[in-house]
Amino acid sequence: MKDCTIYKTVDIIGKKWSLCILLELYKGERKEKRFNELKAKLQDVTPKTLSQRLRELEEQGFIKKTLDDSAVPVKCEYSLTESGEEFLNIIQNIKKWGLKWKFENHDCENSNCRLCKL
Repeated sequence: MKDCTIYKTVDIIGKKWSLCILLELYKGERKEKRFNELKAKLQDVTPKTLSQRLRELEEQGFIKKTLDDSAVPVKCEYSLTESGEEFLNIIQNIKKWGLKWKFENHDCENSNCRLCKL
């Protein structure tokens, strides 16, 4: 089973906070977000876990990290890669399925995930 594509994918995105991080990077007008912005949105995540998940998602190609060392302090921003953006399309389809078959959520029905404030 360890070679199964589905198992490998779930292993990446099934870790606690990974999906939430991807969603936060997707939301809003700005495509780049700094560590502290993500930490503020994901209030219950510890800095250590957030840092670890960001590193893992970067290694897996879902996100990219951009450093701006032209000034002090160095600015580090995270954004979705093309692969990460495409993955969010899959999440949108999961949302549609959930709304159709499992959950009643009028706010979610009428909201684009990019504009979601939840």
